[in-house]
Amino acid sequence: MTSPAGLPPTGGGGGERQRLRLLAVTACPTGIAHTYMAAEKLSQAAEQLGVDIKVETQGSIGAENVLTDNDVRTADGIIIAADKDVDLSRFAGKRVVTVGVAEGIHHPERLIEQVRTAPVHGGGGGGTSTSSPANSGGGGGGKERSIGYKALMNGVSYMIPFVVVGGLLIAISLSLGGHTDPSGGLVIPKDSFWMDVNNIGVIGFQLMVPILSGYIAYAIGDRPALVPGMVGGWIANTGSLYDSEAGAGFIGAIVTGFLAGYLVLWIKKVEVPKFVRPIMPIIVIPIVATTALGLFFIYVIGEPISWVFEHLTDWLGGMTGTSAVLLGAILGLMIAFDMGGPVNKTAFLFGAGLIATGNQEVMGMCAAAIPVMPLGQGLATLIRKRLYTEQERETGLASLFMGLFGISEGAIPFAAARPAQVIPANMLGGAVAGAIAGLAGVEDAVPHGGPIVAVLGAVSGVPMFFVAVVIGTVVTALTTVALVDVSERRRKGQSLVDGLAPQPELALAGAGVGVGGDGLGAGGGTATVHAPAQRTESVPAPAGSAAVGTDDSSRSGTDGSTGAGDESGSSSSKPPADTSGDASGASDDEVLSGYLTAQTVKVRLDSGDKESAIREMAGLLAATGKVTDVEELVAAALRREEQGTTGLGEEIAIPHAKTDAVTAPVVGFARSAEGVEWGSLDGTTAKLVFMISVPEAAAGDEHLRILALLSRKLMDTGFRERLMTASDEAAVLDVLREIR
Repeated sequence: MTSPAGLPPTGGGGGERQRLRLLAVTACPTGIAHTYMAAEKLSQAAEQLGVDIKVETQGSIGAENVLTDNDVRTADGIIIAADKDVDLSRFAGKRVVTVGVAEGIHHPERLIEQVRTAPVHGGGGGGTSTSSPANSGGGGGGKERSIGYKALMNGVSYMIPFVVVGGLLIAISLSLGGHTDPSGGLVIPKDSFWMDVNNIGVIGFQLMVPILSGYIAYAIGDRPALVPGMVGGWIANTGSLYDSEAGAGFIGAIVTGFLAGYLVLWIKKVEVPKFVRPIMPIIVIPIVATTALGLFFIYVIGEPISWVFEHLTDWLGGMTGTSAVLLGAILGLMIAFDMGGPVNKTAFLFGAGLIATGNQEVMGMCAAAIPVMPLGQGLATLIRKRLYTEQERETGLASLFMGLFGISEGAIPFAAARPAQVIPANMLGGAVAGAIAGLAGVEDAVPHGGPIVAVLGAVSGVPMFFVAVVIGTVVTALTTVALVDVSERRRKGQSLVDGLAPQPELALAGAGVGVGGDGLGAGGGTATVHAPAQRTESVPAPAGSAAVGTDDSSRSGTDGSTGAGDESGSSSSKPPADTSGDASGASDDEVLSGYLTAQTVKVRLDSGDKESAIREMAGLLAATGKVTDVEELVAAALRREEQGTTGLGEEIAIPHAKTDAVTAPVVGFARSAEGVEWGSLDGTTAKLVFMISVPEAAAGDEHLRILALLSRKLMDTGFRERLMTASDEAAVLDVLREIR
């Protein structure tokens, strides 16, 4: 095989092939724009350099254009441009360069050059850090998230649905089927319908901690680490296994997750006979790792947890005669520290145990602190929306609801994702709430907390109870926002130092946004670029990803762009008309499945500022008859802008809104000759403005695909030039048909 100078060959087969053949994976944890912008930039750079490249995208709609075994076998090098965990085990024996997704957008040519001398990936571990530049000395060049961060976020993303479902079911069952009982807190009658609902919610909560642990381990050690991670998390949360009245909670799950992941990585390095290797990942590694981790936690880690629980209880018992303010502050700190862990349970059981002795003030302090964490974190997502992803904001709403019912676990996803910022904020707010309740002599007659116990009449001193909760909540929210903001500024500042200006995200992704893009979306079509001489146009958007259709069509796995004889799933570039397959069955005259029409195209945008432009675009969309409230549509789009600019740079802006002010998805386009200041990070004004609006009920894969298609296609310089020079609405529509 003949390879370009400077690249020691690592590909296989195809001895007559003389072109450099690369593969790439682009991914980001949230949003849409980064993944597809990086993919398109890499494809364009490869075309200019005469390199063949196929790019797998792992966006919010799942993995598209998935790399096949044959792709990997014949590849000369791999580029990973991702801010989330990507499985590298399939690239063993290949040259791999790993960077952040922003590097794929800003310096794709540099990455293509760097992969020529990148180190060969040895196949150990499943995460992107295994062969990251920092670890291997390869040519990185981009600021990449650490494996610890990626693993933690992987676990949190899988844990969130369990927290939300379990917490809301428990809250609903308590509110509709529960009543106060001095001997048992809020009680739901046995054998009732609401007890069954409560039990289902409890199961969700029980699974929450093992899921967190398991998927942290999975992100580090791949599939063999999943079982030891989950079993270890279950053990950590089951205090009876190591003689403790309370489990280690989510903090214990984080510990077991990392222990399981790195234990599996270590076992993988052990040399074993050849005949044993096939059963290592499915039998030997899971059994050895699960047994070792379980016994280690029970006999080594569990004993200190039991000791802490016992001695904290004795210590609190000696403080009952001290200052009520001091005791309340201490109990609030403990309640807020680990939310269901041994420290939290110590304070809660201490207060609950004193109820029978007639001392209800201690439980009153605990009851005021219990809801502060979920309420505070939920409030924080409302105060500074731009600091949170769409998934986190939706989790924040659920957290607020859980807080009203005294379910402190609603704040766990936030604490697990940002422990250094969230846990101190929680503790400060909890201490304030507990101290105020202690000062006011608030009493609680049942072992439960939150506003629900006051509403049901179990609390005396109700006004001061709510004062304590409100002040504690506000303190938690403001402290969280301040700490997270400082953390983000530091991180982004470092990115700017590295030359990687952070890009704005399109935040229409819903709660389905996760970290593990595992093929949930459509087959990806082709992103392989064969660069002919004198080529002036970039490759059109892949047909598979252009399927802006129903969920069924997008998940069918059909790849209309792959020729019958193309084993690797890639094909040569063709003119746009030849690769515009539309899985949704749209006619040739439709643009984006008919969401963008001649009615919603304007050649000249009259407005000179962002707000006026959004208002003008909303009026344009209203011409379709699909807008019921123009003012609400404008307000929704402006609220989205407050979270972060939708100016993508490259003279592009894509304002968008989820709102019931529209009855169906609708997309508009307008062109500004002078440009509108949109706050784009590259300093350019917006001359190409798309506006997307979808009703709340329709905000699923459909709008995600619209955003994906636009962000990918708009990276094509030739496409943008054709849009700018199109003479009238009809000519603009002809150009826009390329992105159906």
